[in-house]
Amino acid sequence: MKVTFSILVLFLALSFSVSAQEKTKKQLKEERELEKQNEMKALLDAQNFVFEAQKVTPQGGRLIQLDYNTYFLKFNKENTTCDLPFFGRGYNVAYNGDGGIKFEGKPENIKIENKKKSTVLKATVRGKNDIYDLFFTIFYNGSATLSVNSNNRAPISYDGIVSAPKEVKK
Repeated sequence: MKVTFSILVLFLALSFSVSAQEKTKKQLKEERELEKQNEMKALLDAQNFVFEAQKVTPQGGRLIQLDYNTYFLKFNKENTTCDLPFFGRGYNVAYNGDGGIKFEGKPENIKIENKKKSTVLKATVRGKNDIYDLFFTIFYNGSATLSVNSNNRAPISYDGIVSAPKEVKK
């Protein structure tokens, strides 16, 4: 009787310890979300990330799906580079230009505001021929919206994703 009881207790203890070690799908999902959230916070704290545009909404226009992930804005507190398409009204734009929003410069007046599920980042960049006001809303799952206002063009917004910059191999 004592042997049977001790075997039963041992079996129950092993089954509980095995089931306690397995994580549920919900716990795994929460861990992935927390990991992504920490990654986004680290990118924003370092002020070094890449925004890849997937959709664009011009002022007073319809949503345009972008086919290729070649449109980007590399944000860095030392130098910001932008190559985004532009659809809308241009007020004072060069005739020989390609029509997109392309600039490179050091961001100024950087302001970061943390909210419950997102972070808002505002910055101003002086390009070669224009001044650009950037307004990011970056969500902790990696998605983001970017609104660009400039002196020479109508306002425009982009939807996309934020990721860490890729290291350049030399």
